[in-house]
Amino acid sequence: MKKIIIKLGLLSIVLLFSQCSDFEEINTDPLAANADQVQVEYLINASIGGAQMNPHIAERVFFLYWLDASNMNRVGTLSVGDYNDGWSNDYFQDYVSKWLRNINTAVSVAEEKIASGNVKEYTNNLLQISRIWRAYIMSEMSDNFGPVPVNGFKGVNPEYSSVKDVYYYMLAELDEAVSLLDDNITAQPDAKFDQAYGFNYSQWKMYGNSLRMRLAMRLSEIDPAKAQQEFEDAASSGLFISAATDNFTVHQLDGWNDYSGVMSRGYSSHYISATYRNLALGLGGVTSAAQIPMNQHANIKPANYMGLKFEKHYSKLTNDPTTGFWLDGLPNTIDPRAYKTFPITGDFDNSDFYNVGNSTERNLLNPANSSNVLLAIDGAFTYNAFPVGDLGVPGSLNQLPNRATLPRIAEHFRFGTDAKDNRVFFASWETHFLIAEAAVRGWSVPMSGQAAYETGIGESFAFFGVSNHLATYLASQDYNNAGTSVSWTHTTEPPATKTMEYIDGYTKTPGTFNYKFPENTIYEGGNVKNDLLSKIITQKYIAQTPWLPLEAWSDHRRLGLPFFENPAVENPLTGLPALNAGNVMTNKVEFFPQRLKYPSSFETNIPVGYSQAVQVLGGPDAVLTPLWWAKQN
Repeated sequence: MKKIIIKLGLLSIVLLFSQCSDFEEINTDPLAANADQVQVEYLINASIGGAQMNPHIAERVFFLYWLDASNMNRVGTLSVGDYNDGWSNDYFQDYVSKWLRNINTAVSVAEEKIASGNVKEYTNNLLQISRIWRAYIMSEMSDNFGPVPVNGFKGVNPEYSSVKDVYYYMLAELDEAVSLLDDNITAQPDAKFDQAYGFNYSQWKMYGNSLRMRLAMRLSEIDPAKAQQEFEDAASSGLFISAATDNFTVHQLDGWNDYSGVMSRGYSSHYISATYRNLALGLGGVTSAAQIPMNQHANIKPANYMGLKFEKHYSKLTNDPTTGFWLDGLPNTIDPRAYKTFPITGDFDNSDFYNVGNSTERNLLNPANSSNVLLAIDGAFTYNAFPVGDLGVPGSLNQLPNRATLPRIAEHFRFGTDAKDNRVFFASWETHFLIAEAAVRGWSVPMSGQAAYETGIGESFAFFGVSNHLATYLASQDYNNAGTSVSWTHTTEPPATKTMEYIDGYTKTPGTFNYKFPENTIYEGGNVKNDLLSKIITQKYIAQTPWLPLEAWSDHRRLGLPFFENPAVENPLTGLPALNAGNVMTNKVEFFPQRLKYPSSFETNIPVGYSQAVQVLGGPDAVLTPLWWAKQN
């Protein structure tokens, strides 16, 4: 290995550690280092810390890209086909020059130490841990951009591999690394240099197998034979993340450093999305009355109530099934994780409510004269969401989409520094939902689909502290706004419509409304809403919110699940040219972002590599070009 690579890797480590007093004692002169002196664990720690994302990168990638593309938050960037070259460049550069460079250097240094005999008892295990983590880093980059090199940092210009080749490489790496990781060895480096597992080798094997299951399932639609073979091989070990104690999480810190919370910037609103609200409302049969204090029960509305109808203040050009209605209270039943994720607006007595210090009252302007207020609406103790997109004239008259009037992410997700607030990279619920999906596909797995599904829900409920509602929830046959229920054995499709009541917001006149469950036409032509796969992915989506938006985005790209409403299109959206007023009630692949465009700096500075990457991408370097494993139409 060339000495300059070691120097650069150590320099990034020193810069990282200098931000955290816990690591001050290991600051050394990087210019004096050589291959024999470099400690592999330092490089592992630097790569994991970098991928945790400092606030600059986290705001751009985790919040403005991933949470938006996954429809977990209402933002309006990637979800409407827009991207920012500067954001993408910052992410791309940190990935290449820090996270991947450090973990590749860790692999190279470990291999050199083993080859030279300059080893400790655990050096081989550090090599395998490095390979496992490198597979994750590579998967993150490929799932965002597409083709990436699998042979980088070897002293020559790397070749960009197709997404298929990247996935085959990562799966092979995980298989071999897990098999060579010896969890019988007791010697280990200082645990503080592994912020995920403290160099617990058994847990790293669990993560390696679970990650392999995740990546194998990614290929389920495009390469089912390969997906099944890899998944079954990983699952047959029985050694995967199955309990919360083995979750891959990284501790968060206050301040501005690589370990700062990825949602910690106070100016980021983190509104609830229409997608999340539609999935949670009515799901699971657990009443709001069973979840909130008695003194708030007067705000709860009947089960068949839509809300106040304001047809002049909402865009009708979206297939969000609740558009036009403002719920002037709380839903009768809702998934119990929802209030824990997005606390009730205006509940200032809730310590987890993120108080922005603004009044919860906002105005609806007069359509005849927008300078005048038509109605003042108080958003306190309501639970509403709006789609992204161009809301046009109706939206310009409606001031309700506001950080003070909509539910937003709970405070502990933003600023929590307790162990329970660690950033989650992989959790036990995901493993179980993957097994449940594999069972539905007829693959050989270690438990039944129903057992895996219900265990996944149980693991998620325990994480959110709502296990007391689990029995009621698992038995529920109630449909959410998308037409999906919880009970595994209840696969009856919802009726085409159901009669709901509302009050005209302008005249206060009661009325009835024929609620139509949305047709998710990119999944089974829109004819299926309550099959087993819809249940699994709905539960997986709610469980993954807010920590794993990239996975939720990937599931939607792969399957078209769960139901994502189209952005409003009162005026054309330049980033989604195929979406228009004539087709907005249907879903199409080209209505949703598929990837990040490569940053212009890549094209300018490495034109040969860029040309090669685009060639094996299989389409133009654009946000709407599907990746190899995703739905193509």
